[in-house]
Order: sequence, then C-alpha cells, then structure tokens
Amino acid sequence: MKASVVLSLLGYLVVPSGAYILGRCTVAKKLHDGGLDYFEGYSLENWVCLAYFESKFNPMAIYENTQDGYIGFGLFQIRGSDWCGDHGRNRCHMSCSTLLNPNLEKTIKCAKTIVKGKQGMGAWPTWSRNCQYSDTLARWLDGCKL
Repeated sequence: MKASVVLSLLGYLVVPSGAYILGRCTVAKKLHDGGLDYFEGYSLENWVCLAYFESKFNPMAIYENTQDGYIGFGLFQIRGSDWCGDHGRNRCHMSCSTLLNPNLEKTIKCAKTIVKGKQGMGAWPTWSRNCQYSDTLARWLDGCKL
C-alpha cells in the first residue's frame, strides 16, 4: 500500500521527457559568459527576466502562436518567420533547431542580432510588458555567482 502511494506521488514529480529547464543562475551565468551583460545597454537582469517570461528558462521550448501566426524557438522564443529557418527572412542566418540547445551559444548570437535593431529589447513584447519598467529586476540575479 505504502509503496503504491509513494510511486503515485513520484509520478507527479517527474518532469515530462523532453523538458529541459535551466536554473535561474545557470541562465544568468550562460548569458553573462555569452556577453549579454550591458550588450547594447541592457543589463543582464533584463535578459534573465526576458528568458523567464518567454520560456520559463526552457532552452528547448517551442511555442506556436496561432493568433499572431508565428512559432517561437528556444530560451527567448525567437520568431522563426523573421530570424531563423528555411522560410522567411532568416536574419540570424541559422536554422531554428539550432536555437533549441542548452549551451545557448547560437541563441545568444541571434539575440544580439535582434537587439541591435531599432526596437532593441522592445522587439520582444514580453520584455516591454514584464521587464522594461520593473523596479525589481535585481531579483533575477539574487544569489547568483557570476
């Protein structure tokens, strides 16, 4: 009886296969090491905040936005129609699948390309809504050793 209850509870705690969630400080370290701290004037806190609200720190996230007609890829949910892939503009000059990698190297490279544009981080409406005017950005790096 006890064994079946324990196994039942464990079943609820297991992360579904395919999910790969990075810790907040791991994301901060990778973004810092990739040169995003104050890249184009945006603090590392802004980037970590964006990553949370776009993918909940899942570098392998794919989200199909049927309302706006695009698919977002990776940690920053980079739009395939504009920035990656075989169709569309492919401004980052890479396949969208390369953005689905926990080492974040290609994701950071593409994010740098995006933020150099006239909208800056405003290219991500999620950043504008949740991070841009936040007075609690410092919390994203709380306790992280960079």
